[in-house]
Amino acid sequence: MYMLLLILSILAFGLTIWAQFLVKGNFNKWSKRMVHTGKTGAQVAREILDSHGLHHVAVEMVPGKLTDHYDPIARKVRLSESVYYHPSIAAVSVAAHECGHALQHQEAYGMLVLRHRLFPIVNFTSGIAPFLLIGGILLQMLGLFAVGILFFSLSVLFQVVTLPVEFNASSRAKQILLRDQYIRSDEERGVSKVLNAAALTYVASTIYAIMELLRFLFMFFASQSDD
Repeated sequence: MYMLLLILSILAFGLTIWAQFLVKGNFNKWSKRMVHTGKTGAQVAREILDSHGLHHVAVEMVPGKLTDHYDPIARKVRLSESVYYHPSIAAVSVAAHECGHALQHQEAYGMLVLRHRLFPIVNFTSGIAPFLLIGGILLQMLGLFAVGILFFSLSVLFQVVTLPVEFNASSRAKQILLRDQYIRSDEERGVSKVLNAAALTYVASTIYAIMELLRFLFMFFASQSDD
């Protein structure tokens, strides 16, 4: 059973690597296809936010590639340079997705609220969990290992909660882009490719985390039965 869980964990880890390549490949491909409006990611983001009454949410550029995110504390949509300045299908897709998170925040979307409440806890426990798990194994201390599993399970819960948040933001993005004619029907495929690839990275990492949690749980209960 343990070997099966280990193999599944390795396969899940491979899926996360493949998903990363997929998201980069789709972003690069659709960054070369310009959107018919000629509007950049920053322009689309600003218009979406303003049309929903979020005039106070700033749109700013951040360094790096695929570093785009919504900051709920600063109330800012931060876009990477390749999204902020470019009028591509990939750029408007990512920009609209991040605006989707701002809209979730505005509406107090349940799963986003839960994610925000979990964040400070997970931010603490995720850094300690590996040391507790390793320490519990090396020192053969089941109690320490159990605490490590508990802390790690909170990280897994956080990733599970993140999935509907990301899927909902992408769904909002596509609806807005089509409804407000930021994209044409022939450009919709590119938007779906970019957003679906990004969503797959979250799915893959969640699957991997769940498999690792199951492996740790098996180790814990197997050790108990040995005693």
